[in-house]
Amino acid sequence: MNFDTGTVTFMILCTSLVMLMTPGLALFYGGLSGKRNILGIMMQTFVSLGITTIMWILIGYSLCFSGGEGGIIGNFDWAFLKTIPFDNPYSGADGKYPEYIFIAYQMMFAILTPALITGAFVNRVTFKAYLIFLVVWQLFVYYPFVHMVWGGGLLAEWGVLDFAGGIVVHATAGFAALASIFYVGKRKDTKSPPNSIPLVAIGTGLLWFGWYGFNAGSQLDVDAVTTIAFLNTDVAASFAAITWLIIEWVREGKPKFVGLLTGAVAGLATITPAAGFVPLWAAVLIGISAGGLCYFAVQLKNKWGWDDALDVWGVHGVGGLLGTILLGVFASAAINGQAGLIEGNSSFFVKEVVAVLGAAIYAFVFTYVMLIVINFITRVKVTVTEENAGLDESLHGEKAYDEGAL
Repeated sequence: MNFDTGTVTFMILCTSLVMLMTPGLALFYGGLSGKRNILGIMMQTFVSLGITTIMWILIGYSLCFSGGEGGIIGNFDWAFLKTIPFDNPYSGADGKYPEYIFIAYQMMFAILTPALITGAFVNRVTFKAYLIFLVVWQLFVYYPFVHMVWGGGLLAEWGVLDFAGGIVVHATAGFAALASIFYVGKRKDTKSPPNSIPLVAIGTGLLWFGWYGFNAGSQLDVDAVTTIAFLNTDVAASFAAITWLIIEWVREGKPKFVGLLTGAVAGLATITPAAGFVPLWAAVLIGISAGGLCYFAVQLKNKWGWDDALDVWGVHGVGGLLGTILLGVFASAAINGQAGLIEGNSSFFVKEVVAVLGAAIYAFVFTYVMLIVINFITRVKVTVTEENAGLDESLHGEKAYDEGAL
């Protein structure tokens, strides 16, 4: 086959960038965790690279993208990728690159999404229960929403758009995280400080870098929309970071580095659904909105006593919700063919709101019920002794640092 060399290279690069986000997330979460739980949270993130890849090749890609037009889930026609030749052109990009690149690109999204949830229940969940969680949550939450939004399913036919995962990734993961913390309850030690803020900074840098592949690559081609998605991503992250920094500085009297980093991630999550549909000025407003609303969502979480340890709900859940709604507001027909509320298309706005709220509610309810069921199979919550000792040593028999370090 005669593929477009430039587009092939671009999509391989974007796939690699999205893969890098999972180790980046592990470093981000690992740095924010207490020093007795660094490896436990990083293990939960890294293990998705293995488990999710196996699932994706066996049945995941097929359930997401094979058949099921207008439905909730696909079929098993492409299970094991057995009927897809390695040089089969991907039809979604006019055959410019092999479908195997698209398979790998989407697989990286599947790897990252459940890993996002883990920051909420750091040092409270057993590893066995998490492995079951990882498998079941993808089968019954992630795969259906990928199919419905990106695989030609129910929401796609209804006219719902999600450029790179405000609904599919961030809203589902963020509200699943909220359900998880309600189920597992509070930590015994909620005052545990981050063990390494420099590690958080490295993780943020890798996430920010990888997000260019996450968003720009979601155009699945190389054109003008690709470039605006790239720039929108950086602009929203930057404005959100500075907005968060200023608000926290005014309220607490000092500029906080962790706040700057968290604000950047909030901006990245919030621009994700809209990156390839809105003009640059809208990305500025989305970034400012993300920095402000996500900051106050975290403060509200603290006020209400929800022990979302690493603010997954406040950053990803609220960010995904906000970004999808603002996509409905700011989408411009001149960018990617879809008009939003400000251009007079109120029906598209309503569809976006209904879709993201429905996804959030479903993810929350299913996750809570799933944890109850998993607890009948194996204990979900760690014991008080395990939690006090830290999961690194009690569950994994390892320590992140030599004795005396930190």
